[in-house]
Amino acid sequence: MAQARMLAPLLMNQLHLFLPCAAGVEGLLADEVHAITGASGQDLLVARGGVMLRGMWRDALLLNLHSRLAQRVLVELSHSMYRNENDLYRAASEVAWEIWFSPKETFKIEVTSQHSPLTSLNFAALRVKDAIADRFRERRHGVRPSVETHHPDVRVHLHLTTDGATIYIDTSGEALFKRGWREDKGDAPLKETLAAAMIAASGWDPHGDDPQPLYDPCCGSGTVVIEAAQIARKIPAGILRRFAFEKLVPFQRHVWEAMLDEAERQILPQSPVGIYGSDISFRMVDFAQRNAERAGVAETIELRGGDALQRMPPSEQPGMMLLNPPYGERIAAAGSAGRNAAERMGHVERAGRETAQTEDGGEFFTQLASHWKKNYSGWSAWMLTPDLKLPGKMRLKESRRTPMWNGPIECRLFRFDMIKGALKPRGEQAAPGGQR
Repeated sequence: MAQARMLAPLLMNQLHLFLPCAAGVEGLLADEVHAITGASGQDLLVARGGVMLRGMWRDALLLNLHSRLAQRVLVELSHSMYRNENDLYRAASEVAWEIWFSPKETFKIEVTSQHSPLTSLNFAALRVKDAIADRFRERRHGVRPSVETHHPDVRVHLHLTTDGATIYIDTSGEALFKRGWREDKGDAPLKETLAAAMIAASGWDPHGDDPQPLYDPCCGSGTVVIEAAQIARKIPAGILRRFAFEKLVPFQRHVWEAMLDEAERQILPQSPVGIYGSDISFRMVDFAQRNAERAGVAETIELRGGDALQRMPPSEQPGMMLLNPPYGERIAAAGSAGRNAAERMGHVERAGRETAQTEDGGEFFTQLASHWKKNYSGWSAWMLTPDLKLPGKMRLKESRRTPMWNGPIECRLFRFDMIKGALKPRGEQAAPGGQR
């Protein structure tokens, strides 16, 4: 009876949730959270590096299941000012950990900081760990949970600023980009959450009034097209994986099973629009095919091998190209121009797209733009790249540029609209400093 009274606030009242995400994705994530939970106004706030939400326990489960953009779903348990590690111990001691997990579960403390004055984050983690262990000892007659650093049942996050300490419990477990279907991948895979952010930023809507085909001509192991196919089929991002909340005290199996049943009823048997992918490396196409099978969308995506400089439009209806193009030292240029440049530089090609390098990708991207303008009239191309000079190398004028971060790398998502015609001569391109 006592435990039921303690659980009531978790199941009925509002929790303070924080959903971290990649920099530049915060606004898109807020829109997604609104669509999933209906939250708005002061209940849904955009913060630096994530979104804050006032919601219920049920919302935490729904967001884990459906969010494609969040990295985790965290529940805030404490926020206080601190000066030293003893203040952290005191704050953690006041949290009712026993209503979240039992001594049977293992746990781990993870610490992040922004301008914290503490000299050792490891010692800060140790003090929070001690506080949790001591609280369990006091309330469970000397019994305490064990620490497990590699595969813990429960993750506790401590975030420190200059003078503020926030303690969260993680309902996700492994990061949410780990959907459970990508076992085959190349040397520089795009995270599923970033691929989903590219799709969201482009505005591609397979369920809108005028759905467009989607094509990734440098698809690699298929991350973009698989995310797109699941969106088109309304397959939840987390349908294949397990979550940390399943080992927390508030978890009710029958409630979760009902959520899964409802989500499965919403899945469409096929996509309302064509989704296509190709790659110069047939090895990567095989990877993409196997990943698509695990994701449940193998019949939804048409995958082909082929040079991006030679592939013709996969559909008669103009649509959208969405790609994270291979570039420079990251991975090989996807077409023959990049391969030839790599050979001139003495690089050995091992597996097509992943390995051969170019000096700056200029030759490949110029030829790619020429091929698109000649054959892809009416299409739009969205390209995520860390190279801010990409439009100049393609001799195209972008119609939109969206800042987005790939981990620590600042990128831009450029949109180019394909209008049939010749490229501008190089002499018309602006030189540094505005000179012609």
